Amino acid sequence: MPGLLRDYFVVLPDSVAGHTVAGQLPAPEATGAGTAPTMTGAASAPTATGAVSAPTPTGATSAPTATGAGAGVGDVVTVPHPSGRPWVLARPLFRKVSHLRRGDDALVLIGPDRVPEAVLAGLLEGARDRAGLERRLARLPGLHHVVAYLSGETWIRGTASGLRRIYHARHPQAGTIASDRPAVLAHLTGAPLDDGALALRMLDFLPHPLSRRALWRGVHETGAGYGLALPVAAPGTAAAPGPHEYRWWEPPPPELPLAEGARRVGEAVAASVRAHVGGLDRISCELSGGLDSTALTFAARATGPAALSLLTVAARDRYSEDETWARKAVEEAHDPTDALAHHIIPADQAPYFYADLTATSAELNDEPLPVAPGRARAHLLLSRAHATGSRYHLTGYGGDELFLGLPHAYQDLFHGNPLTAWNHLSGLRHQLGWPLLPTLKALLNRSTFPQWLAGAVTTEPQPVTRTPLLSWGVRQSLRPWFTDHARTLITEEFRTAAERAEPIDRWRGRHVDIDAVRMGARHFQAMEDIGMTIGLPVAAPFYDDRVLEATLAVRLPERISPWRYKPLLVEAMRGVVPDALLARTTKDHMSSDEHQGLREHAPELADLWTGSRLAEHGLVDARHLLRLAAEPFSPVLVEHSISSTVAGETWLRTAENAWPTPQLTPTTTTVTTTSEALQ
Repeated sequence: MPGLLRDYFVVLPDSVAGHTVAGQLPAPEATGAGTAPTMTGAASAPTATGAVSAPTPTGATSAPTATGAGAGVGDVVTVPHPSGRPWVLARPLFRKVSHLRRGDDALVLIGPDRVPEAVLAGLLEGARDRAGLERRLARLPGLHHVVAYLSGETWIRGTASGLRRIYHARHPQAGTIASDRPAVLAHLTGAPLDDGALALRMLDFLPHPLSRRALWRGVHETGAGYGLALPVAAPGTAAAPGPHEYRWWEPPPPELPLAEGARRVGEAVAASVRAHVGGLDRISCELSGGLDSTALTFAARATGPAALSLLTVAARDRYSEDETWARKAVEEAHDPTDALAHHIIPADQAPYFYADLTATSAELNDEPLPVAPGRARAHLLLSRAHATGSRYHLTGYGGDELFLGLPHAYQDLFHGNPLTAWNHLSGLRHQLGWPLLPTLKALLNRSTFPQWLAGAVTTEPQPVTRTPLLSWGVRQSLRPWFTDHARTLITEEFRTAAERAEPIDRWRGRHVDIDAVRMGARHFQAMEDIGMTIGLPVAAPFYDDRVLEATLAVRLPERISPWRYKPLLVEAMRGVVPDALLARTTKDHMSSDEHQGLREHAPELADLWTGSRLAEHGLVDARHLLRLAAEPFSPVLVEHSISSTVAGETWLRTAENAWPTPQLTPTTTTVTTTSEALQ
């Protein structure tokens, strides 16, 4: 079946209708298995009545036990309401569900590691309200979805980095239901696709707040850094009040000197790596040779796995330096007592971009992602990692967004320290070739975020590389193959959003920094879903909230510099990564593989535009795209990237065929409850 959702959870109301909805959840096959998953009643319950009625997907082969330890890959874990009806229902393919109830209060954490009962108790006991619980949760790595019941209210949140997100929709009978997967809510509520949101995804990236536009009508995303509160119905009433969002996260002030900030970043990275792979015997890392992957490799090595496999994809470009640095890292890491293996994938075995486009039907991402054309390359690397026996794979995704530094930050510095800002900006200006007067004009520009957002898309050509980037983001041009209908939808979406838009932070640079991290975290979801297809969990520890917070807490002129490459990461990893490897100041790019992919896979692209679903929605001119497929080196494709349009087309085909069979009918099975926390 295409578009299988292998990992998700839902939060349901305490009602007969909510119980019924639980039985209508999609029941995809577990990776490598041929039967539907069974419901596992691994939950702590407040009653001792013995039996609780709980739904199971059609095809479940046996009644589950409630020990928690028996829950396996593909099992569905149910945490009940006090009534015994399903409250949180999760299918955590690789993630762990930890749960504890104390009196009327309850806490559920869904993340990479199992949280011990004693830790859960320390979090929950004494927390009088959301703020109190949030202060305690800050002790953990910031990688978990949180579902809690406090003071008569259920509330749910993801992560500030945007790696873990929350969606909600209104079911006609059950009321508000929430999930980490919008497609699940669309399936349960029968929501149709939203052409406006689909048109937006044909852009290379979506700035805040448009990135929150879910692809289905009536399905809403809760903003990163915000939680979703679900009040219960008042006594004697039939319906609960509607949900509301609340802000639980604020970025820290940039006050720390480099040395202290580096210490905190190093500790946060180490904790995040341990949360993912600590205690595992066989793990793997993508060692591209870049600074980010090298840092994660040595952090993973410090956890002491019995076997560590490092994978490097050789570059076709003879001027590439990545493989050289990767080999150097392996030499520096060599220890006769380590079971360390370095696997180099020859360049001629690495697929070009746009290879095997139809394979994206194996994963139903939350949205079209511009990284989709590179799926075959990612699939190859993860497959090789899985073949080594790895139980978890780490990547350096997120390092560029966190540590490279964007020029927009100098706008912030200019307000408090104009001489330092201009000194740094002058160094950057000369490196990038920015003309003096346009740079000054951009630096002194005082347009508001709504003003910028309203004009953030244009029919004009893309800005040239020598255009100063000091605003609230990057202005994008509409592609020549977009239809008039698509252009109208996109421009109206931006104008409508601008009418009520508020920036993530009042400072431009800080706003852009956080938005870039959240954008990267969304894109990383594609890697996670490929890993699920293969059977290998994949992680990007840099997207941990604690790493983000530690980074943002460092003073701007020390965190980024035109004269040092990623100074904060370098200092954070000093003593973990050998100094010889921290000296690298270059970064490779794969633009040639993308351009060559257009030529190598022109027939597949032509097939994609023949019977285009985007064209059926009136969003693209299929004839124009067919002409471009026949002219892969057209100047149009040099000026305009086609990757997001390809991603939209492949995603749409997957979404339309996600559940070709009728909805599952609700059934019940007996679940024995216990008073133990999920272990």
